[in-house]
Amino acid sequence: MPVNRAAIFQLTLLLLIVPIQYIITQWKPVSDTERSHNLQNLMVKISSWKNKVLSIKTWKQCYENALKYVTGSFEKYAYPDIDEDDTDLGESPAVEVLRYKDKTGHFAASTEPRSPRSRKVKYRIGQVIRHKTWGYRGVIVGWDERAKAPEDWIKQMHGIHKHWRHMPSYSVLVDTRDRMEVQSTYVVEENIEIIRNTKIVHPEVQDYFEKFDGTRYLARPWLKQIYPHDQ
Repeated sequence: MPVNRAAIFQLTLLLLIVPIQYIITQWKPVSDTERSHNLQNLMVKISSWKNKVLSIKTWKQCYENALKYVTGSFEKYAYPDIDEDDTDLGESPAVEVLRYKDKTGHFAASTEPRSPRSRKVKYRIGQVIRHKTWGYRGVIVGWDERAKAPEDWIKQMHGIHKHWRHMPSYSVLVDTRDRMEVQSTYVVEENIEIIRNTKIVHPEVQDYFEKFDGTRYLARPWLKQIYPHDQ
C-alpha cells in the first residue's frame, strides 16, 4: 500500500517554512519598512504553521499514512506470493497470516480443520461476545477444544484458575471502541457471554467474514474450511 507522499511533503514544508523565512528576513538586504512588513508576514505564517503542525488531525493523518506504509511493506515482504485479487473470490490472505503467525498453532492459529466438531465447544466463529470480566466486545474468529498456548503464557494469564487450561478457548477480534489499540485476544469459554445486534469495529473483520446478518458474522470460504460445522 503506497504511502501518501503528498501529505508527508506538505508536513515537511510546514516544518521548514519558519526557519527558512527567518533566515531570509535576517540576511536579505532590505529597508527597515520592508523588514517590518516581512516580519509581520512571518508572524502570520508562524501562527498558521503552529495551528497546522499542532493539529491533532495533521499528526493523525501522518501517523495513519506511515502505519499503512509499514503494514503494506511488511505484507509484501512476508507474503510475496499472495495476489490481492484473491479477495474477489472470497479468499483472504488471513489464512496465510495464521500459518505465518504461529507455526505451532497457538491461540487458535492452527489451520487444521476442526472436524468433527467437539461437543465440548459451546460457541462458534462469527458470534459476537462480551468478556464477562473486562467488558470489551469482540467477534470469535477461531477456537481450540482446550487452551493451546505457551506454558508461561498459560501460567501468567490463567493464574489460580487451573481448570481453564482444559476448557475451550477462543480467538477474538476486540472492538476498537473498547480498546485504545487494535487487538485480538484468547479467551477461555468461562469468560464469554454472547451479545446480539452488535457489529464489531476492527480492521480485520472483513478478512474473516463476508457480512453481518444482524445476529452473527458469516465466514468467508477459507474460514469455513477450517470450521466446517460452525455455520
